[in-house]
Amino acid sequence: MPPPRPEGRFADDSDHFSGTPRHVEVIDGAPFSLRPQRSWHGRFITGLTVALMDQAPDGFEVEREMTIRLDARNRPEPDLLVSTARYDPNRTWFEPADVALVVEVVSPESAHRDFNVKLRKYAEAGIRHYWCVEDEDTTPVVHVYELDTPTKAYAPAGIFRHSLQRSVPFDINLDLGALATGRR
Repeated sequence: MPPPRPEGRFADDSDHFSGTPRHVEVIDGAPFSLRPQRSWHGRFITGLTVALMDQAPDGFEVEREMTIRLDARNRPEPDLLVSTARYDPNRTWFEPADVALVVEVVSPESAHRDFNVKLRKYAEAGIRHYWCVEDEDTTPVVHVYELDTPTKAYAPAGIFRHSLQRSVPFDINLDLGALATGRR
């Protein structure tokens, strides 16, 4: 990774990092290498990606491991996002206005960033829906947040175990246990 400029790192610098891990996000100008995840994490994200792709109506795209350029110094890489932007095979990042839902699967090293830093930054950027998923003895627990537009802060919209039904950003009906085991 090249040394930072005197004014620090910028979000778009992540496009030019070489010799770094495959996944790097930039938060407040600091690069974070995303560590390899446990099998549970990958299996849950794969199951959730497929389930949301199956349920998403026209006009919504589901993407894994793509960055969102929040501003000049912030380009986080959520585990999954749902976008209203048209599919572009050359895209490397999204604008917040094109993101309908962000999902972060929490790991011990990301818990503070996911539940505090990213919660605040995604809300300030105007992303309407945010989910944080925890592993509770191999059972997914999904903390759902909705944007309160006047305050640009998230309001809790529920904590879901076993199943999740939501009508926003589109009709979603999930068997959370099946997603974690890879059985749909």
